[in-house]
Amino acid sequence: MKVGAAVSPPAKEQVRRLLDRLPDDASLEDIQYHIYVREKIDRGLADIAAGRTLTEKQFDARMARWLKP
Repeated sequence: MKVGAAVSPPAKEQVRRLLDRLPDDASLEDIQYHIYVREKIDRGLADIAAGRTLTEKQFDARMARWLKP
């Protein structure tokens, strides 16, 4: 672990905090969605911290391959 790096609370604690922020009538689907989004955000932040990013030019080049007719 890097010196000064933030330590995330355990997963169960993160879910408890998320549940506390959701309305009482949240469905299981709502809860699953929020957990999924949180996980994707955390993964993206980890990628940024590890230097796994693309420049705008690299991104445009990749997307151009997908968007060609």
